[in-house]
Amino acid sequence: MKVDLKNQIAIITGGSRGIGYGIASLLASNGATCIITGRNESRLKQAEKTLQATEPSCRGMKLSVESIKDAETLAKIAYEEFGRIDILVNNAGITSDQLILLMKEEQWDRVIETNLKGVFNCTKAVSRFMLKKRYGRIISISSVIAFMGNPGQANYAASKAGIIGFTKAVARELARKQITVNAIAPGYIQTDMTEGMEQKAKEKILSSIPLGRLGTVEDVANAVLFLASDAASYITGHVLNVSGGLYI
Repeated sequence: MKVDLKNQIAIITGGSRGIGYGIASLLASNGATCIITGRNESRLKQAEKTLQATEPSCRGMKLSVESIKDAETLAKIAYEEFGRIDILVNNAGITSDQLILLMKEEQWDRVIETNLKGVFNCTKAVSRFMLKKRYGRIISISSVIAFMGNPGQANYAASKAGIIGFTKAVARELARKQITVNAIAPGYIQTDMTEGMEQKAKEKILSSIPLGRLGTVEDVANAVLFLASDAASYITGHVLNVSGGLYI
């Protein structure tokens, strides 16, 4: 899919690796100036360097999404430098798995603060600048686990389900200003983590996916590109499942 995103400014949280980097790479290849965020400075610098080979104005900025102050500072810097923020992709997320009876309070808090509060912080910080231009695309990465649940992931499932409710509420708030707010719920995506799985575990996962394969980073990135494009201008408050039929 080819989309003209020239002169558009996109912020992608958790954009230094994995799905986030894949999203940034695809948006940049379609002309967007991407600001990727992360915690690891060396990884962020390497990702920035690679992206700049496609779009020289791309850059990496360190950000802890749990901090509203950090999110507001990032949004302000981006707006002052570029004069606009067109796209926000809330991708930053973590897991800290444990059965509920053994889950520590800090495990719950850390996942909720990163995965859900981080979406609130970044959306709040960026949307005020989108309102100035009466235009914006806000896309948050949820998960099929929000719909299905998964043993040992009560914190993760709650955070990703919260993103869906948040998306629908904020979509209603911002629609009149021509700002769309949507979410994507990926299924099992081929990453370094899934590559390290035992063969039996992989086979069990594959048997539950009607399309018979793991998703790719490109599958998720293409969905983001679509929702960021003018082709999706009449779509808001929607959750797009990218799961190979895992959740039907």
